[in-house]
Amino acid sequence: MDIEVWIMFVLVAVVATAIPGPAMLLVSSHSTGFGVAKTFFTIAGNVTGLTVLSTLSVLGLGSLLVHTPIAFTAVKIMGAMYLIYLGVNLWRKGLSPLNAKTDSKQKSVVSLYAQGVAVALSNPKAILFTTALFPQFIDPTTNVLPQFLLLVLTFISLSFSCLLNCSTSNVHNDRQF
Repeated sequence: MDIEVWIMFVLVAVVATAIPGPAMLLVSSHSTGFGVAKTFFTIAGNVTGLTVLSTLSVLGLGSLLVHTPIAFTAVKIMGAMYLIYLGVNLWRKGLSPLNAKTDSKQKSVVSLYAQGVAVALSNPKAILFTTALFPQFIDPTTNVLPQFLLLVLTFISLSFSCLLNCSTSNVHNDRQF
């Protein structure tokens, strides 16, 4: 892969990861409610889900979702239902001052991780990005696997950085984490 192609991919990926979406909403609410340390598990879960989506894209299964309207619609509906669930819970509980040390006992790290995975796997933006955009930067005349690995690692790294930045920017200066 030419460096120019990779730089173009990085620019597109930075924009895609910086646009607020379901993962940022989840990370923001978890960092506010549980602190940065526990939110790291949410971020790790989201990155795991993105890795799964990217792997499916590499294997060609992702294009099946994009080209099968019923399957893609089902994923979009599941994602919307999960976002509504998150929104209703946030609305019902409100955003009162929280103590990360006591509130962090309410959710296990496994639960936070699983929520991160679920949001990534049900996010239509992530599904479209991994299935529609990756192939645009691949040169089919050379070995495809190293190119996909570079794109996937770049995308995952940018997503991780963006979500970590989102989690730390939501924590007040007086909070311990």
